[in-house]
Amino acid sequence: MGRNPAVGRQGPKYYAAVVPTEANTKRLRVKQIRSGIGHPDRLRRTLAALGLKNHQETVELPNNASVRGMLDKVRHMVSVEGIGE
Repeated sequence: MGRNPAVGRQGPKYYAAVVPTEANTKRLRVKQIRSGIGHPDRLRRTLAALGLKNHQETVELPNNASVRGMLDKVRHMVSVEGIGE
């Protein structure tokens, strides 16, 4: 049997999203990269509050404290990039 190629590249430090600060960008483009299936209901409700209904869906959100707080909770399930300034 061969070695599992995923070994050594697991955990949040390898795939957790980094949210830009409010001073850097005014809007954020958020894409759901992991499914909510198998995750607690609290995380699925957070994804729904962000406007993400399906896997691989992308939404644009304002970069404010409440959105950054929600993104911090689901940072292992989304990718985030800044838009604009």
